[in-house]
Amino acid sequence: MEIRYLTDDYAVSPQIAPEDVAAIRAAGFTTVIDNRPDGEIPPQLHTDPMRAAVEAAGLRFVVNPVIGGAISDQNVTAQRAAIDTAEGPVFAYCASGNRSSIVWAMSQAGRAPTDTLIETAARWGYNLEPFRPRIDGFAAQT
Repeated sequence: MEIRYLTDDYAVSPQIAPEDVAAIRAAGFTTVIDNRPDGEIPPQLHTDPMRAAVEAAGLRFVVNPVIGGAISDQNVTAQRAAIDTAEGPVFAYCASGNRSSIVWAMSQAGRAPTDTLIETAARWGYNLEPFRPRIDGFAAQT
């Protein structure tokens, strides 16, 4: 597991396993967002076992499966709500951290300049430039 901080209060990671949860808690996260659809992963990493591990550690678990190339407005709204209602830092994961970065940027549109959102993700190798028009579109709605 590699924790990739996009902000002081939001980090992304490639897929995690139940045994990673103790380190996530030790790093100070209070909320874990699962952005990975169950259909992409083996059963031991599905939502239910991950929820059990995260909640057993005393953390909040949010399910928001994001399909690559098909991020919905509902995904963006759910990510924003999870971030806004978190009682501390948020940790989000998917296959590589890319989708968690994209949905984060879209959820933060209008709260920070699009250039800043794209540059923040780029520090970890995530190219959000193709999503600029959609990020700008969400910013225009705020």
